[in-house]
Amino acid sequence: MALSKTIILSLGSNLGVRYYNIQKAIFLLNDSLGPILKTSKLYRSPAWGFEGEEFLNACVSLETNKSPLEVLEVVLGLEIQMGRSRKLTNTYESRNIDIDLLYYDSLVLQSEKLNIPHPQLQFRKFVLKPLADIAPQFYHPILKKDSRNLLQESKDVSVLLPFHKPLYKNLKELFTAYHFITIEGNIGAGKTSLASKMATDFNAKLVLERFADNPFLPKFYKDQQRYAFPLEMSFLADRYQQFVEDTKQLDLFKSFMISDYDINKSLIFANVTLSKEEYSLYRKLFSLMYKDVIAPQVYIYLYQNPLRLLENIAKRGRSYESEITADYLEKINRGYLDFLKTYPADQQLILDISELNFIENHQDYLYVLDRITYQILSR
Repeated sequence: MALSKTIILSLGSNLGVRYYNIQKAIFLLNDSLGPILKTSKLYRSPAWGFEGEEFLNACVSLETNKSPLEVLEVVLGLEIQMGRSRKLTNTYESRNIDIDLLYYDSLVLQSEKLNIPHPQLQFRKFVLKPLADIAPQFYHPILKKDSRNLLQESKDVSVLLPFHKPLYKNLKELFTAYHFITIEGNIGAGKTSLASKMATDFNAKLVLERFADNPFLPKFYKDQQRYAFPLEMSFLADRYQQFVEDTKQLDLFKSFMISDYDINKSLIFANVTLSKEEYSLYRKLFSLMYKDVIAPQVYIYLYQNPLRLLENIAKRGRSYESEITADYLEKINRGYLDFLKTYPADQQLILDISELNFIENHQDYLYVLDRITYQILSR
C-alpha cells in the first residue's frame, strides 16, 4: 500500500450557486481521494484573465494514497460529474467548478499531462490568499519561498474580500452544524428508513416516533369517525412525552440529532381526521403543550404519490394498516404541503421520491443527500 501524501488543491466557482459548488467539490474530494485535513476561508475575487462574474475561491489540503496522475484523473472526473466541460483552448471562461492541483507534498514534476507545483500559483492572489490560510509556512520546492512570502511578493493587485460562510470538511461536519434535522413524510414514505440510515452514516442521535402499541390505531382504521378524537389525543400526549425526553439533551457521543417526525404532524393529521369543533379544542391543547419544544433547523418532507405509498404500506405487512385508502393518504399529503406553506422556505425541502429507492439503490441515497446538502447550502 502506498504511503499517504499531503496534497493541496485550489477550488473556484463563478456560475450557479457558487458556495454549494465549492462545498460539494470538497465533499467529493473527501470521498474519492482521502480525508480533508484543512479548509481555508472563502474569498470573493474578480474573474482572472477574462470578463466574467465574481468568483468564490478556496484551498484545501488532504491526505491521499493516489499517485499524482491518479489525482489528476479523479479531479477531472469530478469536474465532469459536476457539469464542467473543459475546452481544449487556453482561453479562460466562466465555470461552475474549477479544481487545480497546487502541490503534491514537495514533489517537482514536469510532464505533458501535469506540472507540479502548479506553474501559475505564485502569480494568482486568489490562490495565494487561501493557500496562506492552510499552509502559511509551506515552501515552494522550486522558488524556495513559503506561502506568506509568495503572497507578500505577488504583483497581482486584485482585491479579495472574505465570504461570510464557512466550509466543512465532510457531510458529517455540515449536518453537525445544524444540530437538529427532521425527516417527515406520509405513512409509508420511508422517513424512518432515511433517518435511521443517516443517523448510522453520520453518527447522529436517532429520535424515532414510538406508536406501534397505540390501542386506538387499529380501531381508527376500521371506524375513523368514532375513534379519531381519542386516537389524536393519545398521539398528542405520547408525542409530547417522547419528544421532550428524546430532545432535551444531545447524546455526548453523537454529533447531532435526526428525527423521523415533527411535532406539528399532530396538527396535520388532526386537521384531516377531526371535526371542526374537535380540531379547535385539539389545537388549543397542542399550543399549550408544545410552545417551548425545540424546532428543527432543517425540515425535509419526503413526498410519494398515494399509489406508491400503498405499495410500501403493503410490503411492511401491518394488518391494521390494510384499511388505509389512497384518498386518506392524499389528504395527508395535502395537509403537509399546506403546513409547509407556513414554514420558513429556507429551512424546508420537499423532495419527491416517488421514483427513488434510497434503501436498495445507493445512487438514489446519494441523490437524496445531495438535495439535502443543496437546500442547506443555498439558503
